This record gives sequence, structure tokens and C-alpha cells, in this order.
Amino acid sequence: MRELTNAEEDIMRVLWRLKKAFVKDILTELPALDSTGQKPAYNTVSTIIRILEKKGVVGYTAYGKTHEYYPLIQEDEYRRFQTEQLMTNYFGGSLKQLVSFFVKDRNLSLNEADEIIDLLNRRKP
Repeated sequence: MRELTNAEEDIMRVLWRLKKAFVKDILTELPALDSTGQKPAYNTVSTIIRILEKKGVVGYTAYGKTHEYYPLIQEDEYRRFQTEQLMTNYFGGSLKQLVSFFVKDRNLSLNEADEIIDLLNRRKP
């Protein structure tokens, strides 16, 4: 799997939420680009979707010249991939270093720490 750009991720989030959509539907759901409230152009969204097709993460059903797009990967699958990339690229593949970073940098509350411990305890065989 290849990493997606921010624009590609925005479109994938829409497709994951809607399950399938035409370009006009995706455009409606995309957030505004800036404080003016403008959204990307239709052709821009269409181009990004074609790139996502080439990357193998989006498929489509053709209705004449119109295409209805759908995700070929699940959001959890991509999230897992991104997390692995983060751990490998910045924390030497160490989950302990990743968690330690968030504990120190994000001032993890005691309640959040308890929740993490509870999650870990539930995983014990």
C-alpha cells in the first residue's frame, strides 16, 4: 500500500463515510479549502480520484460516461498502515517509544492512562 496525500485522504474519508459516490457527491461532502468557503474544483476532485484508482484504493461502476466510485480498502486497513509507517519512520518500530512520546508530549491524563491500561489488560490471554 502507498501513502496518500492530504487531498487523497480527504476524498477517501468521504468515500469511507458514503460507501459509494459520484464526483459531485464527493465534492459536496469535502471541507472548504480555506476561510472563503471555496471547495476544490470538480476537475480537481475527478483527477485525484483517477490517481486513487491508479493507486488501487478506489474502484468504480460505470453508468455510460458517469462513474460511481467506492473504496477498495477499508479505513481501518489504511489507519493500520499509517500507524505502522509512523512507528517505523519516527519511533524505530517501537510501540513503547510511540506511547512514551504521547505520554510526555500530550500530557496524558491519569484517566486516559487508566483506559489504556484497561485495554491492555483485556488483551491478556
